[in-house]
This record gives sequence, structure tokens and C-alpha cells, in this order.
Amino acid sequence: MINSQASVSSSSASTSGSDTRFLDRGTGRIAYDVSGTGPLIIGVPGMGDLRSTFRHLTPALVAAGYRVATMDLRGQGDSDLSFDAFDDPAAASDILALAEHLGEPAIVIGISMGAAAAVIAAAEHPQAIRGLVLMGPFVRDLPSSAVQRWMMRAVMGGPWARRAWLAYFPTFYPTRRGADFVEHKQRIARALARPGYTRAFRAVTRTSHAPSEAALDRVHAPVLVVMGTKDPDFPDQQAEAAMIADRLHGRYEMITDAGHYPQAEFPELTTPVVLDFARRLAGPASA
Repeated sequence: MINSQASVSSSSASTSGSDTRFLDRGTGRIAYDVSGTGPLIIGVPGMGDLRSTFRHLTPALVAAGYRVATMDLRGQGDSDLSFDAFDDPAAASDILALAEHLGEPAIVIGISMGAAAAVIAAAEHPQAIRGLVLMGPFVRDLPSSAVQRWMMRAVMGGPWARRAWLAYFPTFYPTRRGADFVEHKQRIARALARPGYTRAFRAVTRTSHAPSEAALDRVHAPVLVVMGTKDPDFPDQQAEAAMIADRLHGRYEMITDAGHYPQAEFPELTTPVVLDFARRLAGPASA
């Protein structure tokens, strides 16, 4: 059993622009929203992003007959700052608590750091995770030089981290930015501007993905890896996708010209791939 309590409170003034529910995790609350009915899908965003990153994917999944819950990571979006841990294992425990609260096994769509948390959740409680969709997945610490690590700490280690992140964020969309890109980026800016949230974000940037890599061989759920061919976070996108899919005995799909967030940059290419995977696992949710 996961130690958590559900809060039925909601707020219409959320960073995602939708009603917000909260799951009490003891040392803080995780913000999430739910829409639709049918087999459960949980969306987990990456570092420095919001659950509204699923704004294009969620309506399509709901229309196809799925119940979709999207959550904010600890210390990001509408989730609380009061947690004592912001790393991958902590996020994994939140995924499992949310799945338990919503009452059924889930397909988890994890993006970037969210993918690492999803891997750990599937390894620790396989009965709670029906399948994994890993997008732009950081499931290991990529090789880097001491200079690169120092530069990362310098850029993200001070009060200027918010500005640095917002300046870097557009590079995740190398080919095109939808009509709502500016609005989404402004939501991120407002979320980080609140007292204490940039400090929490800096803590997340220091997360090691070693626990996720250590869990890879214990994952037995079906896996789909989705990677953009222009994802700036990976020197060889296809090689990384193929390696992860091989380790997890899954398959991978490359989204041509997409960056780190294919579900938002090219939803018309990414959504059918995710829907096909979901239907293979959960069956045709809508008759």
C-alpha cells in the first residue's frame, strides 16, 4: 500500500488553466487533474514543465475512451514545495500513489525525468503499471565531462536559474512551435516566479537518474519509447531510443524533426502512436 491521502479540493486558478485536484503525500500535495472515463492513463511531465504539456494528447485519449490523469512533479506547477525529496524515486512514489487513489492499474506516459520515475514505479510495483510510454526519456545519466557538469551547476545553481531555463526552453521545439507555445511558456514562467519554486527547480536539476538505470532490468511491463529525431538533449537520438527499448524489451518510434516534446510539437504524429500502444494494452476503450 502507498501511504497517501486524497484531497477532493480543487481550484480553477491553476497554472494548467484547468481544475486542480490534490493528493496528500504526507509532506506535501501533488497536483493533478482527471478527465474522461475508461482505462486509466497517467501523464507525468519532465523537469521544469507542467502537466499542461499534455494539452494536445489528453483530449485525443479522452475521445478514444480513456480516463486521463496528468500530474505536476513535486515543487513544480501546482504541486507543493514542502517535500523533502524531489528526485526520481520520490516522483515514482507519487505515480504509484495516484494510480492507487484512482483505483486501477495505469498506462504511464512519462516525459524526460517523468520517464525515469515511470521506470522506477513499474519496477517496484508491476501490478500497478499496465504499460509505459517513455518520451525523450532520461532513464540514465548521460556521459558528460567535468566541464559540462560544472557548467550545468553554474547555469542552474543560482537565482538566475529561472531565466536560464526559460531562455533554453524554446530549443526543445527545434522545428515548430504551435500557436499556444507562448502561452505555455508563460505558464511555466509564472509557476517558477512564485516564492520558493525556483529553489525547488534547482533541486530537481541536480537529480541523478542512476536509480532509474538500476531499475531497467526489473521492468516487465510493455514499453514504447518515443523520441524526436532532433531532441537537443541526446547526441544520438535513435541510438538512445534503441538502447532503452532493447533494455526494456519494448519498441521505439522516432518522430521526424521533433525535439524533446514530440507530443506538443508534432501531436498529429505522436498521438496516433500513443493511441495504438494504449489500444494494444487496454483494448478498444470506446466501442
